[in-house]
Amino acid sequence: MPLVQLNSILDNDFYKITMQNAVVKLFPSQVVKYKFINRGEHQFPENFAEELRHSVNAMAELKLTKDEKKFMEKTCPYIDLPYLDFLEGFRYDPSEVHISQHGTELEVTVEGLWYRTILWEVPLLSLISELNYAMGNLERNSNEIVIENTLEKARRMKYLGVTFAEFGTRRRHSYKVQRLVLDALMRDRNSTFIGTSNVHMAMIYQTKPIGTHAHEWFMFHAAEYGFKMANKIALEHWVDIYRGDLGVALSDTFTTDVFFKQFDKKFTKLFDGVRHDSGDPIEFAQKTINHYEENGINPLFKYIIFSDGLNLEKVDEITQACRGKIGISFGIGTNLTNDVGLRPMNIVMKLIGVQAPNKDWIATVKLSDEKGKYTGDPKMIELAKEFLRIKE
Repeated sequence: MPLVQLNSILDNDFYKITMQNAVVKLFPSQVVKYKFINRGEHQFPENFAEELRHSVNAMAELKLTKDEKKFMEKTCPYIDLPYLDFLEGFRYDPSEVHISQHGTELEVTVEGLWYRTILWEVPLLSLISELNYAMGNLERNSNEIVIENTLEKARRMKYLGVTFAEFGTRRRHSYKVQRLVLDALMRDRNSTFIGTSNVHMAMIYQTKPIGTHAHEWFMFHAAEYGFKMANKIALEHWVDIYRGDLGVALSDTFTTDVFFKQFDKKFTKLFDGVRHDSGDPIEFAQKTINHYEENGINPLFKYIIFSDGLNLEKVDEITQACRGKIGISFGIGTNLTNDVGLRPMNIVMKLIGVQAPNKDWIATVKLSDEKGKYTGDPKMIELAKEFLRIKE
């Protein structure tokens, strides 16, 4: 039996489900590749790769249960029954995941059809994080401290009068800690907590699953259609599938400045808001407010979801700067699910390539509003900056 294993096929971020639904319909034959990136330069213990392989192999047994399908039907009416039937028959294929270890360095890649491989990223990261703590025998804070810290954060958010969601699956300390956090957040029915990005947790706690799309949605479109058309076609495709539902657009895949040039009046009116995930949040908020005003829209009728490395101090600062100017909400991740007295892991998994019809690989890139977060082939990054006229 694996040292760490998942309990549900829905133990994943909701935007993976929503994107898979779109990919199944629009790009059923596209092949892609993902790569694990160890941003924090963490060192992994001996035999880590073997233990991770056991956990990955066990995922082949996961399947959508009847109760889970009913929950999805009831909670997510914008996801059609044919997709849910597909998900019911979906099984993870561990052969799509390639794992190796060289000393203390871990290498993980995923390759295969996009509609299949899209679900691997979040579970792999959560398994790597939890397994790292388990194999290192690192003692975390007690359950009581975790719960009290969570309740204090919820009280602070309520005092500020801002809504927030839990976005912490990918870098959680463990499944157990995430459950402790959700237990605490659900205690006060009058709190400003509005949901979780984890679909499995949303079902357990009968709360709202939250999410739309991730950077990979735009990164894929850049590889498929070119950098200049990526944002526009990605948004058009999203609207084609969801017809106005799931209307929060991620803005920083190729920098916010480029995004707003392509986020025309149609999209500006149709989408409910935008999500901030890199760069200065106050500066981003002002750019967003200006964009709405320039398009004749009252910013108070729209909103920003802030989701970049948030803690209470950042939330307080953003709230004071935005109050009365634009709607705001917060997606808090690691600071909720891995605030346990240990160093949280800084790990990501990114789409790195899309296979062309001639079988050549087209490298993908992400140019966030923080240069340190640029990911992808250096030559392709420079090409993207040239095409998009991004000056540093």
